[in-house]
Parts: sequence; structure tokens; C-alpha cells
Amino acid sequence: MGLHTLRLATVPLTFSTFTSRLFLKPIPPNTLQTLGQFTRHVQPRKPFLVRAFSASAAVQEIPRAQASDSSAARPQWKASIDFKWIRDNKEAVEINIKNRNSNADLGAVIELYENMVNLQKEVEGLREERNNVAKKMKGKLEPSERERLVEEGKSLKESLVTLEEDLVKLQDELQQVARSIPNMTHPDVPVGGEDSSAVRKEVVGSPREFSFPIKDHLRLGKDLDLIDFDSASEVSGSKFFYLKNEAVLLEMALLNWTLSEVMKKDFTPLTTPEIVRSSIVEKCGFQPRGDNTQVYSIDGTDQCLIGTAEIPVGGIHMDSILLESALPLKYIAFSHCFRTEAGAAGAATKGLYRVHQFSKAEMFVLCRPEDSETFHDELIQIEEDLFTSLGLHFKTLDMATADLGAPAYRKFDIEAWMPGLGRYGEISSASNCTDYQSRRLGIRYRPSEPLQTASKKGKASLPATKFVHTLNATACAVPRMMVCLLENYQQEDGSVVIPEPLRPFMGGIELIKPKLR
Repeated sequence: MGLHTLRLATVPLTFSTFTSRLFLKPIPPNTLQTLGQFTRHVQPRKPFLVRAFSASAAVQEIPRAQASDSSAARPQWKASIDFKWIRDNKEAVEINIKNRNSNADLGAVIELYENMVNLQKEVEGLREERNNVAKKMKGKLEPSERERLVEEGKSLKESLVTLEEDLVKLQDELQQVARSIPNMTHPDVPVGGEDSSAVRKEVVGSPREFSFPIKDHLRLGKDLDLIDFDSASEVSGSKFFYLKNEAVLLEMALLNWTLSEVMKKDFTPLTTPEIVRSSIVEKCGFQPRGDNTQVYSIDGTDQCLIGTAEIPVGGIHMDSILLESALPLKYIAFSHCFRTEAGAAGAATKGLYRVHQFSKAEMFVLCRPEDSETFHDELIQIEEDLFTSLGLHFKTLDMATADLGAPAYRKFDIEAWMPGLGRYGEISSASNCTDYQSRRLGIRYRPSEPLQTASKKGKASLPATKFVHTLNATACAVPRMMVCLLENYQQEDGSVVIPEPLRPFMGGIELIKPKLR
């Protein structure tokens, strides 16, 4: 039914990282010198957080009495959603839901919230009555009066237990229903479907013109003995592939060159776990289970394979209070990515363009709310600089409302010209998720402000914490970059030129030549 599960035995799973398989032959001295650039750009570590078990995003333990009731399963985590803001701005939220083609039920959320508020008032009223009865019983009383107060206290306690149970159920239901409400949208985002997306920038002239019949990357990959889809199909199924010969070096070169360039911008390099808990996937705004999910779930566990390093990187600082002085936190993370690609079909998805497993370098930023738009501009500029350095022709799009995922406040996509496909294809995106993910992951920071003095007792108090903003951007998705490079740099004799920035990372190889038969 669209639910993708993997049955894994107890044999340990290991995924080798790019650092363990950099080169397949001796590395020339000039390449070692280039790789030495990494150490010059690794940022010194500094203390940046106070680990705190945040009630707003804490794992909620199911009481034993309720654990057996499968019909009343409680949510395993709670997001710090601002329900009052949603109610007070319901018209704007309703328009946003409509523009984003979301199926969120705003009416149900507001109704549940108001019922919860009213029930909380009832609970607080009963607690106050119970406290008053307890106070009265401390004095001297006639036996009959004491007996009456005891009975009244018992009745209040029973009523309070019932109301508190109802309140918990109502809060849980509100959490479940409200999670489908998407992030709000930047006012400059075009309204409509993908066709409404606006071109922000077009880079490097016009698409390359060829004086000879061109090949697509599938043909080039076969002729140059670089890619093997047939064997991978027998071993793993469709949409898997083997890279061979210079293609392996090209993948490593793309990743290492990307890391070296992004680290110059003060990003900290990471490798990440590639299996995460389902709750982390949900907190980042993805749906690990359900029809047409893009996530592989591991059968019999609460774990999933990641579709992007954004998920495990977002989880690093979960349930934490960061120091403002440590912000921004900027990461460049390498991982393998796994996607079901449910519903994907047609010629546009053939070959390397849409696959189930691939390597990717992902940028991720945590920052103060007032800085997130600036960092969004920085991320898209880094992407544009990388692709310009490789000589690609591409355009940057401001994606329309209906094409935004639930977490994104605004998203820029980069589409590059792919001659073999005869069209532009997406190679990268950069999203500002504001506090959508941090409210679910429980990531806050404490402003660096002077201590506040309380008016009554004269005691100093720490400034209130705030939620960070999170952003993510693709620095290099290897398969689609290979599509671009193979198709754009093909020559009439069937060879492919290696772009100059990548050559030091490929042991000086400048040209992939047809193999002698």
C-alpha cells in the first residue's frame, strides 16, 4: 500500500564513507597537497550548548495503563506549536494552507484548541477548590464538618482525575491533527503550482551547442564503461547502479572538491548516521509511513533509512539550549541517501536522474531568527558559485507555494541544462525552514542579554529562550551532477572532459577516453 519496509537480519550494517575509498590508485604529490587544504579550513571547536531535556519536544512515555489500549495510542513526541497564534491568525493560516495545497484541517485544530483551553480552566478551577478544602481541614472542625470536607475532597479528586485524563487525550489529539499544518510562507513566494515558480537568475550564457549528434548519460556511461545499470538491476532491483573506473574517481572528486570549497565558508564537515529513528524523520517534517512515502522504514523497528543528511544533522542538537554566542552553527554533511521514489515514472526519471540510493553533500545552518534570510541568500550563493565553477548552465527558481514541502518557508531550486535529456533538471535546492523544525526538535538558544531582575524578590533571572531557525541546501547530489558533467562535457570522439576544478581531486585526469576494444 505504498509502505516500504526492509527486513534486516541481525548482521551489522556498515556504510563506507567517502574518506575510506578516496582513490583507487596512487595519489600524486600535487593531489595530496590539494587534500591538505581540508585541514586549513576545519574550524576550532567551541562550547555551544547546554543539553536540556526540553518538555516541548520530549519523548512522552506511555503510561502502563494506556499502553495496552491500541485505539488510544499517544504521540511519542510533542511539538511546541503556537496554537494561540494559529487561532488569532486563522485567516492567514487558512489562505496559506489553500495556497500550498495542504490537506490540513484548520477548523479541527482551532476547535480542539478551544476545547482544550476550556478544559484547562475547568481543571484549574477544581484544583483550586481541592486546595481550599485542604486548607479548611487544617483548622479545628466539628467531626461532622470534617467528614463532610473529606467526602468533598474525595469527590473533587475523582472529578479532577477524570478531567485530567480527558485533557491529556485532548492534547494528544490536538498534537496529531496540528502536525499537518505547514509552515507559513514568505510574502514574496509566487502563489500557484510549479509552473508559477519565478526565475531569480540565469547563469553562464545559454546551453552549449553541439556540432555532432549528442549522447545522453546512459549511452556515455555504457560506451565509456562508467555505469552499470543492468547488473545492479539483477542484484538490487530497478533504479540502482554500479559506478566503475573513472566514474568512481569522479564521485570522490565531486564530494572532496565540494567539501573543500564549502569549508572555506566556515562550515564544519560531518559524516552522519544513515539510519535514524522514525520520530526524527517526523520532527524534520517528513512522513516516514503512509501512501507514497519517500522513506524506507525498517520492518519491526522504529527506524528509517535517511533520504537526506538534513535529518540526522537536524537531530544533533535536539532537546538542547544553545548559547547565542555559538550561533550560527554551519555544517556540511556527507551521507548516502535512500529514497523510494514512489510514483516516479517516465523517460524523465531514467538513468541516474532518479535513483533509490546516492551520495550527497548537504549544508545545514542553525541561526537566530533575524539572520535566517541572510543565510538563505548565502546558501544559494554558495550553490551558484559551485556550479558556475564547473561551467554549468543553470537557472535559479523561487519555488511556488504548491511546490513547497511542509517545513519550508521559502525554497530556491537550481535547475541545470542536461543536453541528453533535452531539458533543465533540478540539481539543488536551498530551503529556509524558520522555526518549523526547531519547534519539533526542541532546539532553542538563550539570548546573550543582561540578567533580568525580578520585581518582587529582586532575584536575577536568565533571559527567555527562543527557537533557532534552520536552513538546508544541497551542495552536491552526485548522480545528477554526473548527468550534467557527462552530457555537457562530451566530445565528438566519445570522450568526456573533466572540468578543471575537479582534476586535482582525480589524480590529474583531464579526459575520460573510450576504452580500447
